Amino acid sequence: MTLQRSSGILLHPTSLPSEFGIGDLGKAAYNFVDFLVKSGQKYWQVLPLGPTGYEHSPYTMNYSAFAGNPLMISLEQLVKEGLLKSEELNPITGNGESAYDRVNFDAVITQKYDYLKLAFERFRLKLENQPNSELEKFCQEQAWWLDDYVLFMSLLEVNHGQAWNNWEKAIARREPQALKEQKEVLKDLILYHQFLQFKFFEQWKELRQYANEKNIQIIGDVSIYVCHNSADVWANQENFALDPETLESAWMAGVPPDYFSETGQLWGNPVYNWEHLQSTNYSWWIDRFKATLQYVDIVRIDHFRGFEAFWRIPAGETTGMKGEWIKAPGEDFFEKLGQALGNLPVLAEDLGIITPEVEELRDRFNFPGMRILMFAFADDATNPYLPHNYIPNSVVYPGTHDNDTIIGWWEKASEKEKQYIAEYLGYSHYQEIKEINWVFIRMALGSVSNLAIIALQDVLGLDNRARMNDPSVSAGNWRWRFTDSNLLTQELSDKLLKLNQIYNR
Repeated sequence: MTLQRSSGILLHPTSLPSEFGIGDLGKAAYNFVDFLVKSGQKYWQVLPLGPTGYEHSPYTMNYSAFAGNPLMISLEQLVKEGLLKSEELNPITGNGESAYDRVNFDAVITQKYDYLKLAFERFRLKLENQPNSELEKFCQEQAWWLDDYVLFMSLLEVNHGQAWNNWEKAIARREPQALKEQKEVLKDLILYHQFLQFKFFEQWKELRQYANEKNIQIIGDVSIYVCHNSADVWANQENFALDPETLESAWMAGVPPDYFSETGQLWGNPVYNWEHLQSTNYSWWIDRFKATLQYVDIVRIDHFRGFEAFWRIPAGETTGMKGEWIKAPGEDFFEKLGQALGNLPVLAEDLGIITPEVEELRDRFNFPGMRILMFAFADDATNPYLPHNYIPNSVVYPGTHDNDTIIGWWEKASEKEKQYIAEYLGYSHYQEIKEINWVFIRMALGSVSNLAIIALQDVLGLDNRARMNDPSVSAGNWRWRFTDSNLLTQELSDKLLKLNQIYNR
């Protein structure tokens, strides 16, 4: 795809302000869209929107690649529908400064699901008197993924969160009679999970429509791997490299040592059985893209290089070091995907160990790759992340959700690196540089990359406390949020708008 010269802001909905401890799809999300418009932006980039499990990673610990995260449902919207009463709702008070708060997932999950269950009970009472045609339509149209997901979540609940391969054998192996019996036994729970997905996608659809009407497009995110303990793996076991006896992952996904970690990264997700996927013409993957494009405008493919070759690590390893590269049928897959979907509105996350073969695959389909300014100043003038080495068909970021904030990074950078930046920008000494976050924002917007995406943390000038994810550690990520929409000031939007005008974005 070829992008027009433009810019956008990266912010996951969970990082939005809300009285209930986690960002949602309510008023603050609409305020953020308005801020994008005033700032001259054309894109809002989000992370994967699915329901998360252990440590709440939207990339590696998702219960579904198709479903939405119920924690993002706006309770205030449910009040407007009469499913909750405003006086019933108790705020979850943040424990940090307004720009540096963190989601307390334990508190949020406990309280918010209590409210969602209460809303569901009232919704169900209404169903007893009159069927809801919109719910019925949603369940029919989305049955191709929804039926497996709601059954999986119901079974997960009655099995107290145990991984699906530890459930009763007949259910784990999806014997038809066992599944039929469970659907009858768990019909109330199944309806509850249908309700949650119905409300999530109803609210998301309204928000996206609001954004699109204001010429803001949504960039979504497809994580290449899915969690072992997910509806995706349970319902499609043949698509994954599983141990035939235990149904555990036979091989785990990750990457070898790189910029982010000296011992590599062990994500723990099962890798794909690409031979089987190929035999089905990649039907599961095509369905996944179809589902994603129902609610976003452009798809960023996380870990794009895994479609050319992937790093598989034997089960039982504790780091990403002892793995091997295995070829994947990327070209054949994207050919089939294009035949099924037509134009592919895809951005390729081509970071890490990138070989000529990965670049060839990316360029074969004209997918814009990524350029990260934070990676640019450690080597020499040939560094591909330096702006003078960019090509127009690319997306530039000062830093992504996996990086520190610009200010956090600057505080830890070596004097050599800082001086390199100063000389690159025409300063005699790095101490002359003021507001390093705006220096990097200006560099991104002024580059030849057709699209520039800025993390909101860098627009707000926040330090390391606002980092969203550190890939070198598994605990404590994905929690940053800001708690006050008033931080999105007219002064900030004017400043961004002026820069967009200067650089023709």
